[in-house]
Amino acid sequence: AFQEADIVGITMPITKHSFLVTKAEDVPVAIASAVLIATTGRPGPVLVDITKDAQNAKAPFVWPPKVDLPGFKPVTKAHGKQIQAAAQMIGESKKPVFYVGGGVVRSGAHKELLKLAELVGAPVVTTLMARGAFPDSHKQNLGMPGMHGTVPAVTALQKADLLITLGARFDDRVTGDAKSFAPNAKVIHVDIDPAEIGKIRFADVPIVGDAKDVIVELIAEISAGKNIPDMKEWWQFVNGLVERYPLGYTHVEDGKLAPQHVIKRIGELSGPEAIYAAGVGQHQMWSAQFIKYERPNAWLNSGGAGTMGYSVPAAMGAKVGQPDRLVWAIDGDGCF
Repeated sequence: AFQEADIVGITMPITKHSFLVTKAEDVPVAIASAVLIATTGRPGPVLVDITKDAQNAKAPFVWPPKVDLPGFKPVTKAHGKQIQAAAQMIGESKKPVFYVGGGVVRSGAHKELLKLAELVGAPVVTTLMARGAFPDSHKQNLGMPGMHGTVPAVTALQKADLLITLGARFDDRVTGDAKSFAPNAKVIHVDIDPAEIGKIRFADVPIVGDAKDVIVELIAEISAGKNIPDMKEWWQFVNGLVERYPLGYTHVEDGKLAPQHVIKRIGELSGPEAIYAAGVGQHQMWSAQFIKYERPNAWLNSGGAGTMGYSVPAAMGAKVGQPDRLVWAIDGDGCF
């Protein structure tokens, strides 16, 4: 009871779910339920608070326990009519952009995304959480959008007539003032979490489902209906932006090394098969911008959680998980 607090009540707004266990025999089912909730649908943290008397008591160990969560049914398969509507909207667009978020990485949909993007032929932007979901070397990739994004990525979103939003949440770092973000664009919004759809931006075609499953169905529907937009003029405009506004930085003239140069060289020397973890701050943005990501899960960062001190333990975990890969922790002084 020393320093006791209502930790379940305190954590309820910031967890996916919180359990209070008051009997020793309920521990197995609470742990099993917590893992199921945390790892299915949209991943998220689950708290299990086991009271002191439950920790001290004894009970028969039963595994696997019977998990009964009647209100928990994540939707992964999209509604067929929404897939049809999305395909039709893509075919009718003149200036579409793929707005790709971390949900694509989480669902393991990078190969399917590549196939869909090449089928449609539209520009692709990848958020901070989606770096590597679509290869940086691909001619359709405009880089990262938003506050710390590239000029082509930001401008393409602003001028688009359709946002094909896959596993992204219209975060304020991407949109800025939500009212003035992509003002002339219709929105197809695909997300496994129904709470995200329509939260920030109205979705003309809302699709609740797993990104991988939805993309596979979209590929089939677009291929069958030949819903391929004509984007010749759009690409002329976008390619003009790419040529005029390349990603760069100001070289220092005092004989020292610019941090952007150091981070860029780390990426060039280590290559796309390495893993890069970053803390939070300017070094995080430079790492997202100046390292070229060709595959998912090569880039580890805490995203919207904004967790300083993240990179060293994340890099250690990555090295344990994939010991044959070169792993970098890129950090700032405060984080370190």
